[in-house]
Amino acid sequence: MADVEASVRDLINRDRDCSERAQAQIQLRRKINLLISEWKAAGGGEVLPDIRDRVHLRPLKNEDRPVRR
Repeated sequence: MADVEASVRDLINRDRDCSERAQAQIQLRRKINLLISEWKAAGGGEVLPDIRDRVHLRPLKNEDRPVRR
């Protein structure tokens, strides 16, 4: 979804027609909202991570590498 959002912003910045990509972005948001609704209906109650939480959860690239001595 981030790729679609970036492409919409790029098209807008270049003063191009972004209606097709914007519609795709809206459809993705609808799908995510539907999935969240289904998850909640099935008993899901935890707080879902937002982008800031996900960035903090992602391991840093340097953590994956062994330390050289």
